[in-house]
Amino acid sequence: METVRRGSAHAMGGKPSSRSWLVGILCFVGMVATYAFPNMATAADSPRRPNIVIILGDDLGYADLGSFGSEIRTPNMDSLAKEGVRFTNFYTNPTCSPTRAALLSGVDSHRNGLGNMDEWTAPNQRGAVGYEGYLNNRVTTLPQVLKDAGYHTYMVGKWHLGKAPDQIPAARGFERDFTLLDGAGSYWDMTNFTGAAPMSVFTEDGRYLKELPDDYYATKTYTDKLIGFIDANKADGKPFFAYVSHQAPHDPFHLPRDWRNRHVGEYDKGWDAVRKERLKRQIELGITPPGTQLSERMWFVPDPIVLAPASRAILGKKMELYAGMVENLDHHVGRLIDHLKKIGEYENTIFIVFGDNGAEGTDLFKMIAGSPGTRDFLYAAITWSQTHPNAWGDPGSYVGYGPMWAQVSMTPFSQYKGWVAEGGIRNALIVSGPVVKRPPGSINHGVMHVADIMPTLLEVAGATYPKKTPEGHELPPLMGKSWGPMLTGRVESPRTAQDYLGWEIFGNRAVRQGDWKIRWQHKSYGKGDWELFNLATDAAERKDLAAERPDKLREMLALWDVYARENNVIVPSRSMFETLEDQLPPRVPDDAGYPPLIYKRQFVPPKDMVADPKE
Repeated sequence: METVRRGSAHAMGGKPSSRSWLVGILCFVGMVATYAFPNMATAADSPRRPNIVIILGDDLGYADLGSFGSEIRTPNMDSLAKEGVRFTNFYTNPTCSPTRAALLSGVDSHRNGLGNMDEWTAPNQRGAVGYEGYLNNRVTTLPQVLKDAGYHTYMVGKWHLGKAPDQIPAARGFERDFTLLDGAGSYWDMTNFTGAAPMSVFTEDGRYLKELPDDYYATKTYTDKLIGFIDANKADGKPFFAYVSHQAPHDPFHLPRDWRNRHVGEYDKGWDAVRKERLKRQIELGITPPGTQLSERMWFVPDPIVLAPASRAILGKKMELYAGMVENLDHHVGRLIDHLKKIGEYENTIFIVFGDNGAEGTDLFKMIAGSPGTRDFLYAAITWSQTHPNAWGDPGSYVGYGPMWAQVSMTPFSQYKGWVAEGGIRNALIVSGPVVKRPPGSINHGVMHVADIMPTLLEVAGATYPKKTPEGHELPPLMGKSWGPMLTGRVESPRTAQDYLGWEIFGNRAVRQGDWKIRWQHKSYGKGDWELFNLATDAAERKDLAAERPDKLREMLALWDVYARENNVIVPSRSMFETLEDQLPPRVPDDAGYPPLIYKRQFVPPKDMVADPKE
């Protein structure tokens, strides 16, 4: 759908009178409300364009919110679900930076620079367009287009899309930012994970920070900063777009002491019991239909119920900490909601809430620290030395929760982050605000994708997707579908039966069309061959139908070929998963400099761009 763009005073060749300006705005709003979203409020009902807030949880699981079946207390995000709509078939990419790149560009990750994560770029992908390891200059960004359309644009939290001056948020359309450029790190300070790059890199309003505020705690500080950005410009009447890209609940599980003991003993019963309870609540809520099965449990980890009480308590404590991270995240979402209500902006704000991929089941720290005696192992032993369970959550501690708690977070689906099984790519989604005309608290099962957000919000803002970049590059077409007709209740899904979605990362591949899905995954999480599933009857991907339905498999493989060709998919020559099934330690790579993660060096910003944090 072609959208309407509001011309600025500069673009129109002069400053309009206040009266003509007001008339123009009212006409514009009426056009957008009627044309882009015909069933939405007209200018008489909504005199100005809505604010937009995207709340992104890092590694937040599908089943981790109360409104999606969790025992974790998330009243603030659940309140948005109660006022808006929950979506059960929303897809992201299997890992964080490809999802973030697709969100901000509306373009497939193999075209926007994150065809693979920068940390794992394979030898045959290096130098290829679409595999730069940062959000490339061949795409434009959602904040840039919204900024050109008259929105304030703010970002707080994790970026993970490049560190060079022309790659940071200020260079890609954000007017104000307070940003962690790395993919993860301490929540308390600038400490990072490797000896080669021991310090996380932050920016504030386009300047690299020498240090963080004295009272820094990631989730709190990001919220404080965003509230400050909003208040600084609230008097000018312009709408704002806020990208709230939280680090939480990504490991390490760092959180204030008063948030650590809110679920003491609750998870000692083991992950199988918690998964069953979550599935029961999901069925009761209508998130998943009656008769839904749980995915097969991870074969290589026993249920804690068979372990000694002390061992069960240790495993349970990891999940207690994770639950505390999610509840703390929800608390700060509530602070933002309360502030918007206080300043009279809440009713005119669209909220979009989701996680960036499946929950994290891989031991990232072990992967980074490497083998005993290596430089990174020694660095980790010194820097991340707070290993006693009583110190978990403090600076210098590192704890994640492992594969089976990740499966709990992804109830009822199979597997987790990094894989193209449903547990790696399916996420809970909440949308609320003035664009939603469906019944409050309703649930929708239409197939959606993170790249849909850009065309949807351009329609909301009355902005037009440009044809070229400022450098003159022809922009690729948006891959997403607008949610406008679905949010107004005119259709149940933005996709037809003929539309399909494709994924690839680390060599793992998948296509979904309608109820059908094919996937190829490295052993032993997959078969090392294509599998076929009907998600309508088997959302947990328990029964491979490839042998029974070779006709459907061939049909889906043809779609994969189209997807790979149109998006320049380069299946990596080396993968972090390729030796997973081996019983021996992973072999030393033959290719010098692989994986890049091991060889990354500390980024050093230009001296003239370094600053102290703002008060």
